[in-house]
Amino acid sequence: MQLTAPATGRTDTRPRARDADGMAVASFILGLLGLLVLNLFLGPIAIVLAVVALWRGTTRRGRACLGLTLGIADLVVLATAMEISNTVSWSL
Repeated sequence: MQLTAPATGRTDTRPRARDADGMAVASFILGLLGLLVLNLFLGPIAIVLAVVALWRGTTRRGRACLGLTLGIADLVVLATAMEISNTVSWSL
């Protein structure tokens, strides 16, 4: 989607790309933090942010893919830790 200025006819795609780049970085950071704490909440948020960033065409595809992978890893770590400890939550 391109935004067109009414008087000049120029197009500007920077705000949307910048938002998508920010989402990609946020996804990576939240996915990384989710491996340590609050993985039940941070994992799904990282997944959603990564998918939206990829859908919007981020220039930081690597970060978005890492955020997606880390978000999935957060949920896998949670499920594994819950299975090993036979509880609904886990702690170190």
